[in-house]
Amino acid sequence: MNDSFFEKRQNSVLKIIGLNQLDAILFTNLENIRYLCGFTGTDGVFLLAPKGAFFLTDSRYWTQAEGEVKHGEIVHYKKKLDGIASLLSDFLWKRVGVEGSSFPISSYQHLKKNLGEEMEFISLEEEIKNLRAVKDPQELSLIRAAIDLSTKSFLHVMEMLHEGAIEREAAFEMEFFLKKNGAEGTGFDTIVASGNRSALPHGRASDKRIEKGDFVLIDFGVRLQGYHSDQTRTIICGTPAPEQEKVHRIVREAHDMAIDAIRPGVPICEIDRVARDHIQQQGYGEYFGHGLGHGIGLAVHEDPIVNGENKGLLQEGMLFTVEPGIYIPNWGGVRIEDMVLVTSQGAEVLTYLPTEMKGV
Repeated sequence: MNDSFFEKRQNSVLKIIGLNQLDAILFTNLENIRYLCGFTGTDGVFLLAPKGAFFLTDSRYWTQAEGEVKHGEIVHYKKKLDGIASLLSDFLWKRVGVEGSSFPISSYQHLKKNLGEEMEFISLEEEIKNLRAVKDPQELSLIRAAIDLSTKSFLHVMEMLHEGAIEREAAFEMEFFLKKNGAEGTGFDTIVASGNRSALPHGRASDKRIEKGDFVLIDFGVRLQGYHSDQTRTIICGTPAPEQEKVHRIVREAHDMAIDAIRPGVPICEIDRVARDHIQQQGYGEYFGHGLGHGIGLAVHEDPIVNGENKGLLQEGMLFTVEPGIYIPNWGGVRIEDMVLVTSQGAEVLTYLPTEMKGV
């Protein structure tokens, strides 16, 4: 990846440092570390300050860091907290931001003990939560590639989704196809849930056989070069009953209405409201219990979270899922999920499988 991408990303953090009157920010979340300097390993910390950028790691990753870390000096340590303390002490920094959700209290206590009570660690949540929410061109290219691969896996497995097929075998075939064709892995356990089990929003694939008349809910995604895709389609085994056609139609309408409402400056909660109100007005409101969607990129679930509580505004370049659903216990469920990019003109749907109910 071009160094300019990392420089631009780091500059956005330097603005946060200035606005909050900090000396530096210590990053421990691995997705944020990868975003800011390119390191793909599983341990290390990244310290960013107006005086410089530093990636700290131990001997397991020295060689890897030399090849991956961009726009930052590599610092070796034997013990992580001692390495952090040494660097902070060298620069005499006294006011350092940390990622509260990934900075353990034990680390805080250790560093305070070694650096003195005058050392301040400022927990940052709201200030950095949207750090990765707006995607740059490099990220969009990788996400589109992930979408293409996961879409191919869905089309591949459709050939074996018929009456008598076993959910778990279909899920395994999708995952095998993905790995065989270059994926690092799946972003989550592939969901294949049929019949009454399709009413489980996160129902893992089981040993159940698909039966005639079953809804089959398939939620699938991939991790490719660090970036994720996430899609859901609900198909029917055989011919749908009138109530099945109705529920699928309502979910599809809610999905389309939410996407039509997307444009820069619109409150995020409004997109959730549009879909939720339609499902409520059709008499199924009690069966749509989760938020409408979530950001996706280096993590499967990241900001922005699209629900009724998020009062933030949509920005051009934000990317998230739109996934309304209706889940009726002991009957079945429908979800339609696509990945959507906010553009200056409205929304671009990046995923491209048809949303009509397909029969097998």
